[in-house]
Parts: sequence; C-alpha cells; structure tokens
Amino acid sequence: MSRIRFALGGLALVALVGAFVGSGLAAVKKPAVTTTTVKVSGKEFHFTLSQKSIAKPGKVIFKFTNAGTEGHNFVILSGINKGTPVIGAKKTATLTVTFKKKGTYTYECTVGEHAEEGMLGTFVVK
Repeated sequence: MSRIRFALGGLALVALVGAFVGSGLAAVKKPAVTTTTVKVSGKEFHFTLSQKSIAKPGKVIFKFTNAGTEGHNFVILSGINKGTPVIGAKKTATLTVTFKKKGTYTYECTVGEHAEEGMLGTFVVK
C-alpha cells in the first residue's frame, strides 16, 4: 500500500513540476515573426517592387517575375547575399529572406552589367 501512495505522490509531484515549468515557458514565448510578400518585376533595365520597405524586421517573400526578354535574377546584397537563380522571360522565382535587424539593403540583378544599367535599388527595414 505504501508503494501505491508513493507512486501517486510521485505523479502529483511530476504534474506540479510540469505545470510550473510549462507556465514559465509560456512567459518566455517569442513573438511571432511577421511575414510580408513583395512582388518584384524586373526587365531591361529596372525593377519594380510592390513595396520598398517593411515596418520592422521579419520575413519577406520576394516573388520575382522576369517581365523582360533577357535572363535576370534578383539578389539581396548588404550582408544577406542571397538571390534567385537567373530565370528566363515570363518566368517566376521566389526568394525568402529573414531580415533580423533594421537597415537599408541593396538589391540588384547580377547578370552581366544589368545593375550598372539600372537594375538595382534599396529595400528598407524600419
């Protein structure tokens, strides 16, 4: 009978500790990451973005469409150095970037001299 009491007492202790730890974890919960989708159109020789900034750091999904006749890509520089592959005319590629801090981030097409011809700009995280 003492074994049964101990087992029941042990279960109560486990439940009490679990409730305490669980409530502590809820208080430390991270805020949800905001996700923004930005449509990007690129052609000879410029980009058009549906929005050029976000209000705070977070995840951005860039949906890049090549509206031109030559191959293009969309690359975020400024320490991110991440981009889409070069895609052909009328094709679409997606680039997901999580901006962890405020700042101004440069983007460009890295094909040939396309950036020098105008396929570049800045995206701002406020």
